[in-house]
Amino acid sequence: MRKGAKAAIIGGVCTVLVGGAGYGAYNVLAAVRGDGGTPAVRTGPPTKDEIKDTTGKFFAAWEKGESVTAASYTNDSADAEPVLTSFTDVAHIKDVRITPGTATGATVPFSVKATVSYDGKSKPLAYRSSLKIVRGETTHRALVDWQPSVVHPELRRGDTLSTGEAASPPIEAVDRNGKVLTKEKYPSLGPVLDELRSRYGDKAGGTPGVELVIRHASQESADTTLLTLAEGKAGKLPTTLDARVQAAAETAVTKYAESSVVAVKPSTGEVLAVANNRVDGFNAAFLGELAPGSTMKIISAATLIDTGLTTSTGPAPCPPTATWQSQTFSNLEGLKPDLNATLSDSFARSCNTAFVKYADSVQVDSLTKEAEDRFGLGRNNWKVGIPSFDGRVPASGGPDTAANLIGQGQVQMSPLNMASVAATASTGAFRQPVLVPQKLDGRELATAKGLSAGTAAQLQAMMNRTATSGSAAGVMSGLSGRIGAKTGSAEVDGQSKSNSWFAGYRDDIAAAAMAQDGGHGVDAAGPIVATVLRNGG
Repeated sequence: MRKGAKAAIIGGVCTVLVGGAGYGAYNVLAAVRGDGGTPAVRTGPPTKDEIKDTTGKFFAAWEKGESVTAASYTNDSADAEPVLTSFTDVAHIKDVRITPGTATGATVPFSVKATVSYDGKSKPLAYRSSLKIVRGETTHRALVDWQPSVVHPELRRGDTLSTGEAASPPIEAVDRNGKVLTKEKYPSLGPVLDELRSRYGDKAGGTPGVELVIRHASQESADTTLLTLAEGKAGKLPTTLDARVQAAAETAVTKYAESSVVAVKPSTGEVLAVANNRVDGFNAAFLGELAPGSTMKIISAATLIDTGLTTSTGPAPCPPTATWQSQTFSNLEGLKPDLNATLSDSFARSCNTAFVKYADSVQVDSLTKEAEDRFGLGRNNWKVGIPSFDGRVPASGGPDTAANLIGQGQVQMSPLNMASVAATASTGAFRQPVLVPQKLDGRELATAKGLSAGTAAQLQAMMNRTATSGSAAGVMSGLSGRIGAKTGSAEVDGQSKSNSWFAGYRDDIAAAAMAQDGGHGVDAAGPIVATVLRNGG
């Protein structure tokens, strides 16, 4: 190139600028931009080259511990930066090596190998995760679609990583017969065991070790241990669980997505099993807050009996539809009307309109009082041993007065709540569910009046009829002993199918299950409960 000439490479285009350099540069840039001055805006999905480039830069910055730089390659740097910073500075993770796998579209799987070092103790760390590359909405750059799970698959919004002395000593949880319970053998007990450790680790007599943990955004959630650098001394913690029933519950929920089940011992209130099959790891069995559908009719039927509106053999006609304050309710498709039905008939067939027709006869707070005074629900005073939702049955006016009677409207329950309802119905007495023996810490348990002998006998007769010749007969068939059940399905806006609910008992075990988007009660929740009752009796 002759003296005085300059080479410029712009976007892969090489040109020689001579003399009027400014004009030449303008023409070249305009050509690259394609519009005479305004930079071209990239649209559409990121290209393969963009995906490779962005992931490479993100991984390189992450490996070096350059959290601000790494965060800049995401579409939410404000949220990404503290998580990436905690990875290096708080979790003390170093020597990071990230190996990308083969991309599937814009999704890139990868493996992480690193070392966790703290106070002279070190251990290798290895896991797999994935990320997705998207087009930035305002920058139009190819960016990592930020989710905390990019950094570690178990991280959720607001969570951070930390390494240090454990907040609580480890525990060795044992069942009612002294059998050790581990999350390896009973996977869905993971969150439960973490909560037990958080609450009872000090009382169990152990000493803390050094661990890499996830600190959850909710202060009520126990830390999740990812790696133990130095073992602490585990203290033995007794629970009311039964390993045999727990195993049956674990197996049962694996067959249905987003499902949860709880089993209790009606004579004592002791929790025998708690299992969840959920992608998010949430303990919905204890903490779920969802409309329970027609399983709520156990409480509603008791309300109608206790307020003197009808009896199990008294009238509860089942028309095809029922309207309450401009809202029309109907029954499940295929349910034939029966204008001469008794309460037992309508309960066993799960007729919605029979209960809705009583909306103008009950008081706005009748259902609320029954739930609180007889079944011990809705007072936020259960002390199970770990956090639990205690049910919600508000005194709702308007159309919700009718909707609440069939387990829709403003009523919300968890499988734990409905297992307790089934237990109360089976014995007539409310006994607050417990997971940790009360004698361990002397906590005060919730109390309620329970059911009168007459109401209990009528409920038991109706639930037995439902289990033997009503809507629950199919899934309860083959179960011996004293049995009772109630099916339920709850419609949810935005779901193609209803949530499946089922509550039942067999001798001295009661159980309730829920499967989100699971359909009718007998489709998913019913088989789960039947399996637990069959193996726990």
